[in-house]
Order: sequence, then structure tokens, then C-alpha cells
Amino acid sequence: MLRLALLSVLSRRVTAGLTLLAIAISVAMLLGVEKVRRDARGAFANTISGTDLVVGARSGAIQLLLYSVFRIGNATNNISWETYQDIGNFPRVLWTVPISLGDSHRGFRVMGTSGAYFEHYRYARTETLQFDSGGPFVDVFDAVLGAEVANRLGYALGDKIIVSHGAGDVSFVDHDDKPFRVAGILRPTGTPVDRTVHVSVEGFTAMHVDWRAGTPMPGLAITADEARGMDLTPKTITAFLVGLDRKIAIFDVQRRINEYSEEPVLAIIPGVALQELWDLMSVAENLLRFVSAMVVATGLLGMLTVILSSLEARRREMAVLRSVGARPLHVFALFMSEAMVFALAGAAAGVVLLYVALLVGQPIVAREFGLHLPIALPGPGDWWIIAAVVAAGTAAGAVPAIRAYRLSLADGLSMRI
Repeated sequence: MLRLALLSVLSRRVTAGLTLLAIAISVAMLLGVEKVRRDARGAFANTISGTDLVVGARSGAIQLLLYSVFRIGNATNNISWETYQDIGNFPRVLWTVPISLGDSHRGFRVMGTSGAYFEHYRYARTETLQFDSGGPFVDVFDAVLGAEVANRLGYALGDKIIVSHGAGDVSFVDHDDKPFRVAGILRPTGTPVDRTVHVSVEGFTAMHVDWRAGTPMPGLAITADEARGMDLTPKTITAFLVGLDRKIAIFDVQRRINEYSEEPVLAIIPGVALQELWDLMSVAENLLRFVSAMVVATGLLGMLTVILSSLEARRREMAVLRSVGARPLHVFALFMSEAMVFALAGAAAGVVLLYVALLVGQPIVAREFGLHLPIALPGPGDWWIIAAVVAAGTAAGAVPAIRAYRLSLADGLSMRI
């Protein structure tokens, strides 16, 4: 019966092909939404590990997490260097890493930090930053590139780079009087680190020694060599990471920082803030799931329409089958088999379409959104989705199957006017 159903589908290959395409697109969309959702969560969760607190100017927890860790958005205010040093001397604080943001290089964010960043930063639970070539800062105007920055822009050790003022993709003001030298290139991490140009906080300050209020001072030009001889201790930074000697002290230190009287600052726990972000995004996730499910339902409805529309033209075919000994149950099984063939073939084509889209879109998504979509075999959740689609498609075939089952031999051979 399955072979007969397959031959019947092949005899209507044009309409069958369009129906399969609709099912394939809907399945690919449903699986794609689930994959992006899972991989986005995994990528965000693996971005930072081992950091107990992130401290910045008082704003929102999610905003602070986004601009300090994921390089998304901008800070509403900076915090003073004195505050950074004071909090760094709190009991239980083991280490701190400063972060200064606000400049860019050809669309990539530039971050000012210290050598402690390469020592203490962790991702994917326990992974540390490793150098593919070169090493950390030695000179004030040294830069360490993330893997994607180096690959996309074709930089190698010793190359000169010009940092632009502002965090946008396009800037009309460059710090071309103080170029940086590529001193190190990091190995790929699958995190925003790959898309970041790292410079020292002293280098970040040196770029702006002849600037005031975000603009260069007229008539004042300080060269790079002159800047090296100046006191380059920053007056302000954007945020900083905090590591504690004991995890049990997190809430106590967080409370002390949030109650800091010298300056309004906010300390967040990265994992808690990330959970707040997912709670905020849950509505959009559920909406995407609903839309994808509706697309699948539309594809299956199209399959049902094709089978039902062909039923009237195939009544004589059913009558011939009945006349050569086929029982009504055989006719019922034929239509159910056709629906199953449609659903199976559509689901299989959808999986193939998804992986083709991943092969084509993976570098684009990584470049534009910084999200790495690994190409791996479907997981248990994906198999459940595929099984549900096949089961729903087969079940939908019961409607034309029951209708064909009820057709009598006499009705099928009779001439209708």
C-alpha cells in the first residue's frame, strides 16, 4: 500500500512538489526558530564565567550586562577611578578588571582594560583566553585583537590600526595621530571577545588627552610620544568586573556596593541579570514559536487541501481498485499512506533545507549578530518536533481517507451530471 501511495504521489508530481515545498519550509522554520533560541541562550550563558559581579553606573541590570559583557548598547554614565579603586579594596574582593568603552575600529568595539583581563576572564564555565599569536599589552599603544577582528580585517602582528571616536559603525573622527600596534591576537571563543579590539586603559586615556567633552580641543595636539610621558591614569571608566575569594560573600558585597555612598553605582550578578533578560524575552520566544507552529499548520492544511481536491478526480480510480478486490479499508489505508508520505518527505526536506540555510547563513549571522550557530545533528527536541509534524500530517490524512472510505463502488462508476 505504501508503494502504491508513493506511485500515486509521483503521478501528481507538480502539485505534490509544491505541497512538499510548503511543508519543508514550515518545518525548516520551526526547527530554525528552536535552534536559534537554544543556541542564543547557550551563547549568552557561555559568554562570561567566574565573574561574581559586574559594577557600573546606576541604571538597569540588563542594560549594564548588555553593554559591559555583550558590547550591546552604551552606558548612561561612567564611574570614577577612585570608586573603582575603593571598591577593589573591599573585604572579600579578590580581583577587579576595568572596562572602558566608547570608541570603535571599523565597526568593531574598542575596549580599554588591564592585563588582569586576560588572566581572570572566563567563558564556557572554565575556559580561559588564549593567544593565537603575540601576547598582552607591553606598550601604551599596544592592541590585542579578537579572532574575528583579525580574520575579517586581515590583521597580523605589528600592523597599525586607527581607532575611531564613538561606538557606531561609521565615525567621522579618527584618533589617527595615535595609532595602535597589534601586539596579540586571541584564539576564537565564540563570544563578544572575538569581535573586540582590546587596548590598555592607559592607551584608552592617551587617545583622549587632547580631547574635552567628546571633541578635540582646538589648537592642542599631543603626540603619541608626548602622551607616553604623561600620567595616563584614567579619571573614569565605564564598568568593571569583580571576583571574590568566596562565593558565599556575593550578596553581602553586592549590597555594600549598591549602598556605596560616594557615588551611585550598581552591582549585578551576571547569571541573575541574564535570567532577567530571558524572562523579558520569553514573550517574544513564545510568539516566534506560535508563528512557526502556525506556518507548519498552514503547510499541513495545504497538504490536506491537495489530497481533498484530488479526491473527486480519483473517484473512478478508487472504484477500479474496489472492483479488483480492494476493500474499503484498503482505500482508507491508501490515503493515510499518501498523507504519511507527504509528511515524511516534507519533514526530511525541511531538515535538509535547514542545514543548507545554516551552511549559507552561519558566517553571516556570526558577522552581523555575533551569534555562533553550530552545525550539529538534530537533538532530542528536534526529533520530537519532526515526529510531531509527521504524526500531525498523517492524522490530517484521516479526513480524505474517511471520505474515500465511504465512497461506494456504484457511486464511483456512475456518471454524475
